[in-house]
Amino acid sequence: MKKALSKLILIYLLGWKITGNKNLSKDKVKKAVLISAPHTHWFDLFLGLFVKGAIGFKSNFLAKEELFVFPTSLFLKYYGGIPVNRSSKNNLVQYIANLFDTKKEFRISLSPEGTRANVKKFKTGFYYIAKTAEVPIIMITMDYKNKKSFISDPFYPSEDTKKDFEYIEGFFSGVVGKVEKNSFRVD
Repeated sequence: MKKALSKLILIYLLGWKITGNKNLSKDKVKKAVLISAPHTHWFDLFLGLFVKGAIGFKSNFLAKEELFVFPTSLFLKYYGGIPVNRSSKNNLVQYIANLFDTKKEFRISLSPEGTRANVKKFKTGFYYIAKTAEVPIIMITMDYKNKKSFISDPFYPSEDTKKDFEYIEGFFSGVVGKVEKNSFRVD
């Protein structure tokens, strides 16, 4: 039901296309860090849920704990939301990496910018979660200008963090978000 509804909304009502690794749900990759960008508007969460639903794969996502109040908490948890306290000093990277050890299948969706504001560099948490958990990163674009979401093949972090970030940030460079001025590296 979720898949049909997500396809109806995303593809037929909103006019979006999904390209790239659409067989994500059939891949042998049962554990991964999914990053989607640009994250420029609150609607990106719903767009991501529609993409996830349309191709029929499961993943969780992190959201600030302030969003997890009744009744929205029911919706967020139903779709895989995990509340995060962003104000306290906690080892979120290690906590999320440990979740991979407790599950046979686990994917976590994150925004590499960590905010809806314009940033020049991605935060590093998603990368170190993947590296610590020894899982691949799958990149997903949210291109509002072309109404297209592109899903990458799995990318495995190497020992060269600088080179990896050049590749990852380059993958998203120029992709236009809902709020264009907040998009990552759009001229």
